[in-house]
Amino acid sequence: MAMAEPIINKVSESGLITLDPERYYPKGEMAVFDLKDFLFMGLILKEKDFREALKNFNWEKFRNKNIAVMCSADAIIPVWAYMLVMSYLQPVAGEIVMGDEKELHKIIFLKNLSAINAYEFADKRIVIKGCGETPIEDFVYAEITKLLRPVAKSIMYGEPCSTVPIFKKK
Repeated sequence: MAMAEPIINKVSESGLITLDPERYYPKGEMAVFDLKDFLFMGLILKEKDFREALKNFNWEKFRNKNIAVMCSADAIIPVWAYMLVMSYLQPVAGEIVMGDEKELHKIIFLKNLSAINAYEFADKRIVIKGCGETPIEDFVYAEITKLLRPVAKSIMYGEPCSTVPIFKKK
């Protein structure tokens, strides 16, 4: 009886590094601060009333949360009003972004991706993981490619056993 050939894991021997975008997914609770709730008749910003309402507002409910600051009403909001809201939120909140929850999510995701040290991937063969438990938006893959292309030997998309080539250094 002949000896069976040993099973070789070609993926582990390939020198591929897998980068999982899920590692950079925004964490922490998100909330919206809507200026609409502070407008007279939901439409008009009265400075004195607005300032008084913000002063008496319980800002603690935003403690350590990531906040999207917006106005859902079709009202003209002066720049200083957003600045005033920021001055109250900054000491208590986590990340604060002008925009809706989708914008907040995107900005935090991009900030998390910017923490990637591209030089750790210098001259490496990288697979950017394509499937996971959490749906990842397209902008994430584009941003990772933009960050790693200047240093990577090659970039692929998918799983180590089944990749789509994206870039290869000449």
